[in-house]
Amino acid sequence: MTHLLGLTGSIGMGKSTTAQMFAHEGIPVWDADAAVHRLYNRGGAAVASVGRLFPQAIVDGAVSRPKLKGIIADDPSALEKIEQIVHPLVAADRQAFIAKHGGPLVVFDIPLLFETGADDWLTSVLVVTAPPDVQKTRVLARPGMTEDQFAAILARQMPDAEKRARADHVIETLTLDDTRAAVRHLISELAG
Repeated sequence: MTHLLGLTGSIGMGKSTTAQMFAHEGIPVWDADAAVHRLYNRGGAAVASVGRLFPQAIVDGAVSRPKLKGIIADDPSALEKIEQIVHPLVAADRQAFIAKHGGPLVVFDIPLLFETGADDWLTSVLVVTAPPDVQKTRVLARPGMTEDQFAAILARQMPDAEKRARADHVIETLTLDDTRAAVRHLISELAG
């Protein structure tokens, strides 16, 4: 039986780097954000449906994320309509990935894992974490990021302490070497 490991963490906690470490160890990693990008790209499965509801969101045959943000800002109820289109398509993409990549362990990189209830279908959940000052430094080092944007993103995410309390596994991502060692240890534990 394949162990389905969810990987999540708040912004700036090292989730993407940790996901790459699993991939470098040969573990299949499904990326929720990448799946949405595929669905929104030209020819993607979400383009026609989103276009029927919000024609102004389609630019050059693809769903424009900035246009969607504007639509949602003007009409918050639009988010639920978009999610009703996208969530089943994301679930189908995920199922296809599972079918293609069997094996003892598969990782699912899902930024809003707890917020979207994804922990219901996973075998276990790994939360990556770092102290608040480290998190803030990492996020504010991103191009164009402001303190106000950072605060707004944090306000939409479940607090780190709550994520850690709900997790089956926690890795603190202070150094790359320590994080890599923790990832390898978890792989040996779960994929045995």
